[in-house]
Amino acid sequence: MSTRRNILVTGAGAGLGEHMARGFAALGRNLALCARRTDRLERLRDDLLAAHPGITVAVRELDVNDHDAVFEVFRAFRSDLGGLDRVVVNAGLGKGQPIGTGRFDANLRTARTNFTAALAQCEAAGEIFRERNAGHLVVVSSMSAPRGLPRNLTACAASKAGVAALAEGIRAELLRTPIRVTTLFPGCIASETSGRSGRTPLMVSTEKGVRAVVRAIEAERAQAKVPAWPWVPPGFAMRRLPLSLVSRMS
Repeated sequence: MSTRRNILVTGAGAGLGEHMARGFAALGRNLALCARRTDRLERLRDDLLAAHPGITVAVRELDVNDHDAVFEVFRAFRSDLGGLDRVVVNAGLGKGQPIGTGRFDANLRTARTNFTAALAQCEAAGEIFRERNAGHLVVVSSMSAPRGLPRNLTACAASKAGVAALAEGIRAELLRTPIRVTTLFPGCIASETSGRSGRTPLMVSTEKGVRAVVRAIEAERAQAKVPAWPWVPPGFAMRRLPLSLVSRMS
């Protein structure tokens, strides 16, 4: 398996996207980083180039809900780096409100960002990879995807389940080609965006979580729950527990 030298990460301005960028930079990879806030991207680029002067880091502003811009930015990054070997569809939202409580706006925003915008990113990456008959598409789902969840997680879990099915469908389409597709199911990984109020007993450290994520992506597995411990056992249980118990877990 050849090294994926040029890697695009969406939603790279904070959280898991930023930390993935740091992990890939440590491996000597060139990076194409995009997010809505270019000030954070520029600081990240400066940090990465200072720590790893042999790599190239390109940054561009992108709101993934602007679908035309997704295609334009992906193509521009391809020119910036002389090609794209891997695209990580990471940008997403974990927010939502209980269904029927008057916050359709919040749930629609989550659904559009997590599914429709992810579809646009997969389309844009797929065009680039099909043109050269090579590449690695990584789609970030969530450990919330296996079951429908109540309260603030309903729209998020549903959209993450949808994006996992999308990735599997793309994988089925491309099985007999050199193009690889990975679906990631991250558990709770600490970051500056999680804060104290968002911490749970199963949350793992940023370092452990990101190491697991980067390792799974580099292995190009079809699917990966990351980190495997402690998230494989809850994932197994989530698919089998009665809904009455699942409803108490969120």
